[in-house]
Order: sequence, then structure tokens, then C-alpha cells
Amino acid sequence: MKNLFKYIFLLFSLFILSCDDGFDNLNINKNAATAINPAFILNNAVINASFVSQTVQYEMGIVQQVISPNSGVLTGANYNQDNREATNQNWIRYYRAVVRNTVDVINQTKDVPTRSNLYNMARILQAFSYIILTDSYGDIPYFEAGEGYIKQLTSPKYDAQKDIYADIIKELSEASAALDASKVIETADLLYGGDIAKWKKFGYSTLLRAGMRLVKIDAALAQSTVQKAVAGGLMTANTDNAIVRHDANYTNAVGQMLNSTEAANFYMTAPFVDFLKNTNDPRLKAFAVRYVGAKSGPEQVAAKASTDPATQIGMPMGLDNTGAVAKAKELNLASFYDFTQVDRTRFAKNTASMFLVTFAQTSLLLAEAIQRGWASGSAADAFKNGIKAHMEECAIHDAGSAIAAADITKYTDANPYDAAKGLEQINNQYWIACFMNGPEAFANFRRSGFPKLTPNPFAGKAIKGDFIHRLTYPNSEISVNSDKVKEAIARQGADDLDTRVW
Repeated sequence: MKNLFKYIFLLFSLFILSCDDGFDNLNINKNAATAINPAFILNNAVINASFVSQTVQYEMGIVQQVISPNSGVLTGANYNQDNREATNQNWIRYYRAVVRNTVDVINQTKDVPTRSNLYNMARILQAFSYIILTDSYGDIPYFEAGEGYIKQLTSPKYDAQKDIYADIIKELSEASAALDASKVIETADLLYGGDIAKWKKFGYSTLLRAGMRLVKIDAALAQSTVQKAVAGGLMTANTDNAIVRHDANYTNAVGQMLNSTEAANFYMTAPFVDFLKNTNDPRLKAFAVRYVGAKSGPEQVAAKASTDPATQIGMPMGLDNTGAVAKAKELNLASFYDFTQVDRTRFAKNTASMFLVTFAQTSLLLAEAIQRGWASGSAADAFKNGIKAHMEECAIHDAGSAIAAADITKYTDANPYDAAKGLEQINNQYWIACFMNGPEAFANFRRSGFPKLTPNPFAGKAIKGDFIHRLTYPNSEISVNSDKVKEAIARQGADDLDTRVW
């Protein structure tokens, strides 16, 4: 019996061993991905570079394009008050969903000669993103940012904006120059389909933007940067625009907000509407809609919709909900729902594209560079090209916003460039060309001082000055990276809306 048990045990052992042989291979899914093409990681960064919904609440409100009379979660530029549930959105979006991915792509491709174009594309997009971050907050994590996974660095130091801009200029200059159409083309690229010529124009046009940002800070560096950008080759047509395209699956964050919970809560401002009306600007018809006679949000229906410029009435600045009701009554409107809005079926639809850097903006910055003597050519021509390009761009937002060529010519003929007031003209047009691009409109308003806006008169403001100068750091950073935040505050100034960035 003992020998029988030994024999059974031996057979059982051999059975187990034979079953275990090759067990690891049997449990491997041969169809599962073991690595992600870094081109797809860059695409994730591209689609997340699209602006967040908070830009309506703060940046577009600060530059007086769109405003809400409501408080609570909508508190922001309308009341000149801090709302960190909103001011943190740029930080969260760009660090978590853009920089983290571009850092990953750069880390994977920096030593791979066959992916050199992808490497430099990632550098350009990352530099673009850091411009938004540092313009929004001032001193931010830069040189150590995005390295939590790569180097387990979870408490990055904050760098001075001066140093950040110097490196942004270096990165844009080097990466744009290094792009090479004779090398591997990254056809999976969502932004330009790997078109190297367009990526170069995007890089150099962003470099022009960065250079012009320094006009009042370091004129010599600004001039040399602008000249490098111009020499490299700027955008020359709307087909060069850097656009994040949206669809029903990946919606425009601003459009999503304005077509859902806040559909009846945001209105185009009186300063913006009046500026467009007073110059007979055909873009007002492309941007705006007024639901004439609407007494409530549910009454904002197609039957009441008017895009006629003559009927548009912008909401005055400085109103809370009670004040908006009173102002509407004073103006003989049915309610404050009767004021003009951004058209949610066209310019602010869910699937609207988001324009990051455009030929129109680039042309206007070039006009200013020429006017300053930093570039050759005709400032008048560049100015006109910028206006024309933006008006033609409206059709890309939505076919229903297309502006007829005759109307474009009529406007440019009636509003010619005047060198004596060139800076104001150029930057007023830049204000319009940045509509729906709140971060750029806000940054250029601080840089140029144009348009000459009357400060928001809301009586309960929390700022000491006339305008908000920066967005505040997220509470999460103050909690988890407290020492580094304190260092930045000691160097830059109080973490409030008044402190000036560069």
C-alpha cells in the first residue's frame, strides 16, 4: 500500500510539472500593447491643449468680451473676486494632461534619431503650453515639472518667469529650426498630420508671440526674438492655423458649458458689442445672437433668435443678478435673458474648434513688429491681412458664421491703418482676433494696454487695483507643495489677483 501511495504521488507531481511548463506563456495576452507609440501620447497632449471652460469666467471676463451677472460657482471677473475652484483649471489641465504627456514624449524620443521630428514637435507644444501657464500664474514649476513619473520628483521648485521665458525662447528656436522634412514624418500627428512646414510655422509664430510678450520687459531680447521668428518663417494663411478640432465624442469645453448648465448665464458685454457695432464690424453677426423678448432661459429658442447686428445689446459690466434685472428693465428689455450672447449654435457650439495660434494673430503681431522697426515690410499690409484672415477664419468656426468677401473689403477700406495710432489699432484688432481664446486675449491686454477698457465698476470687488493681473495658485499646490509655493510668493508677491506677473 505504501508503494502504491508513492507511485500515485509521483504521477501527480509529474502532472503538475507538465501543466506548469509553459504556464507563463499561456497567460500572456499576445494581442495586448506592451508600449504606446509616443506619437499617440503627443496627440493626447494636443487635444488637451484646448482651452478650459473657466476661461469664460476669468480671462474673457477680464478683457470684457463675455460676462455673467451670477455669483456662486460663476464668481470670477464679473465681481473681480477670487474663486479658486475656477482659477485652478488652467493649472490642472495643462500640467496633468499636456505637460505630463509632452515630457513623456521628449523623454522617450530625445535619444532616438529616427523620432527627431516627434521630439521637436513635443518641445514646441510644451513651450506653447508653458506660455499659457506662466502668463496665467507667474512663477511656476518649469525645469522640474512633469518629472514625477520619470524621476519621482513630486515637489518641483517654482522658477522665475524671467528664466522660464528665456528657456521657452530657446526651446522654440531650437525645436523649430531642427524640424526636418527629410527625416521620418509623424503621420499620426493630429495637429498637422506630420506636415513639417506647418509645424515650423507654428513654432516660429509662437516664438513671435513669446518675443512680443517681452516688449516692456526686455526690449533687446524682444527684438532679437522677433527677428529670429520672422527669419524662420511665420504663418502665411489660415491653413497654417494651430487648431484643436472637436467632435461629439471630444467636445469643446467652453461650448459644452455654454450649451448645458450655464446656457442662459453668460452674455456678450456692452463694451465688446458696442465696439463692433460702432465700426460696423461684420464679425458681430458672425459671433452673436440675441433671443429677442426672452423672459427666461427656456425662452431662448430659435424662434426668438436674431443675429442682426442692429438688434444686439451687450450686457453692461458691473452687474450682479439683481442689477442685471434692473438694467434690463431700464433698457426696456423683457429680462436680462434678452441681452446678446455668443451664439451657442455656431461660435460656441459643442463641436467648435479651438484656435491656439492663428495666421490672423500672427499677422497683427507682425504689424506691430514692423511698426516698431523690428521687421521689414508694410505694417499697413500686415494689419489688413490680420483683419481679413480673422474674418475669413469665422467660416472655419462654423459655415453659418462665414463673412462675405465684399463685407470684408468694405470693413478694411473703412478702417485703414494709421501709423499715428498704430499700436492701439493693432491691439484692438488683436482683442477681436482672440475672441474665444481667453488666455491670449488676457495676456496681450496686460502687455499692450489695449483696448482701453473702463474698469469693471462692481462695488463688491476684492481687488485693490482696476483689473485682475493674474490667476491664483490651486489650493492643492498650497497643500502638497507648500514650501515651494511659499518661495515663489516671497519672490513674486502675494498669491492674489492683484500681484503682477512679469
